[in-house]
Amino acid sequence: MKELINKIAEEILLFTAGSHNDAEAFRLKYLSKKGIIPTLFDDFRLLPPEQKRETGQLLNSLKVLANEKLITLQEAVKGEEKTCCPNDLSLPGDALNRGSRHPVSLLINEICGAFMRIGYTISHGFEIEDDEHNFSLLNFAPDHPARDMQDTFFITPDLNILLRTHTSSVQAREMQKNRLPIRTISPGRVYRNEAISARSHCQFHQVEGLYIDENVSFADLKQTLLYFAREMFGEQTSIRLRPSYFPFTEPSAEMDVSCSLCEGKGCRVCKYTGWLEVLGCGMVDPNVLDAAGIDSEKYTGFAFGIGVERMAMLKYGVNDIRLYFENDIRFLKQFSSIY
Repeated sequence: MKELINKIAEEILLFTAGSHNDAEAFRLKYLSKKGIIPTLFDDFRLLPPEQKRETGQLLNSLKVLANEKLITLQEAVKGEEKTCCPNDLSLPGDALNRGSRHPVSLLINEICGAFMRIGYTISHGFEIEDDEHNFSLLNFAPDHPARDMQDTFFITPDLNILLRTHTSSVQAREMQKNRLPIRTISPGRVYRNEAISARSHCQFHQVEGLYIDENVSFADLKQTLLYFAREMFGEQTSIRLRPSYFPFTEPSAEMDVSCSLCEGKGCRVCKYTGWLEVLGCGMVDPNVLDAAGIDSEKYTGFAFGIGVERMAMLKYGVNDIRLYFENDIRFLKQFSSIY
């Protein structure tokens, strides 16, 4: 073993390094866990007792020599790298990948921006609500189907606390403040106990609007929605209002916009009707005003509710609502160039 130790010592003394990789190769060969010197220490345990003292001293000296050599090599390489590869501050930097907002966030911002330009403010509320603000103050009868367990995620056994089913609960709270006139929109996430499919989901986003003042008419509602539709889909867009029913508005209507894909001629997306349903609306029911402490003889108003995912499907040409909730990076990257 003495001859082997002396031979390894000569190799170490003669070793040279021209780069960081060479110095690392030296460390791995001689000093790593499975390197030559640790292996010699393992073999040392098998020597006869009379040879261990002298051989042990040689091994310790060899290890010290290897460590000193490694330090020398690393210092030499460091100096070589500074000399040969100085930092060039004039070189262009590495390009950063542009991030992207979620398409639902993009559309909510666009919707809010459209209404803020005509004087609306933004109101936010709670995703966990009570029965009073989610149903009772909005003219939902005690036996209304929306209170049924099939439609609503109730949290408490007494069915008083629940995940809000619409952002109309924010409007109920705004009306209770009695700071008239009210002109506000309420964006947020809502929840309904529905089967998940390409066209529906158990969670989605709404932007609901409310305007209450003296002498507000259905004509004001129609003109506001026409302005909104053209802001979203272009100046050539037409709208139509169809009679409908909502507990908190009377009269109520569904609003359709002319299909921008076929220009109203009929296609598969609009089911060959030339129209696409985008929101529900109506005049605020006097019972809702009275429940909030607003004089329904003096004030009138209108409300509307927009399903953000449905509108995003139309605006971005997406045919499956589930894509908005799966966080597939391949899907989200498509919106990296949209601000």
